[in-house]
Amino acid sequence: MNLVTADDIDAAARRIAGVAVRTPLLPCPWADPDRPLWLKPENLQPIGAFKVRGAYNAIAALPDDLRERGVVAYSSGNHAQAVAYAAKAFGVRAWIVVPEDTPTVKVEATRSHGAEVLLSKVGEREKLAAEVQERTGASLIPPFDHPDVIAGQGTVGLEIAADLRADLVLVPVSGGGLISGTAAAIKAASPGTQVWAVEPELAGDTAESLAAGELRRWSVADRNRTIADGLRSQPSELTFAHLRAFVDGIVTVSEDEIRDAVRTLARRARLVAEPSGAVATAAYLHHAAELPAGVTVAVVSGGNMDDALAKDLLG
Repeated sequence: MNLVTADDIDAAARRIAGVAVRTPLLPCPWADPDRPLWLKPENLQPIGAFKVRGAYNAIAALPDDLRERGVVAYSSGNHAQAVAYAAKAFGVRAWIVVPEDTPTVKVEATRSHGAEVLLSKVGEREKLAAEVQERTGASLIPPFDHPDVIAGQGTVGLEIAADLRADLVLVPVSGGGLISGTAAAIKAASPGTQVWAVEPELAGDTAESLAAGELRRWSVADRNRTIADGLRSQPSELTFAHLRAFVDGIVTVSEDEIRDAVRTLARRARLVAEPSGAVATAAYLHHAAELPAGVTVAVVSGGNMDDALAKDLLG
């Protein structure tokens, strides 16, 4: 299986320049001085999450004739917004399938970019997206299972490696696109830097899969228990191959730890992070004994929350 290369990620960086924000690394003076912490705030992207990087790169890489037919995507929310945003930038139609339990803030934001949003039953978004693709002739832009999407997300790692010589980079994992690309970029630029995945205990299929050396599938009902709604997907064969090749370890975090990290990021770092975006920080805050020591970067992958959830978590 062909893995994404440093050249692929460099090409993606050129395509997305001026569209995706080159987010800074923010030092955290409130963190443990023996484990200096920097945050990579992808919640500052124009759609509130890192997903714009991969979506825009994948659409930009399409041949002109295919792009003109439009694009279709399925997503739990942030990839939906990203594809809609990128499609609008290219002036093409977008059909986006989201599960009916997707947070309202993400659905409304996707529609605001001009996309046609279709709601699916939970667990059936891929099926409905395939039907839309067949009917429209649009190109599918999957949320993680595509080399151009992975390469786009890999620009996160490219920027981290350029800005700081880190000992450890903590990255959320779900479908695996972000950590696949980020780890590939960091290992190419700084082989001594460790890259660790972080996922919720209640959606811990990746941790189980890495321990077993093969993909282990969890039910939708099991994965949907976590408050981190953006981390309810499972790795594909492609992203799992990247995980095995480039990722040094994985740690899982509890629901209470995720909630605490959301509050800490808001109160200490002045960053609004959705639960999915806070898991890497949760690992730093609560699992120091399991992690390598040294200069640490935690990726804050997104900040899109419903008002009700924000009120519940932040008061």
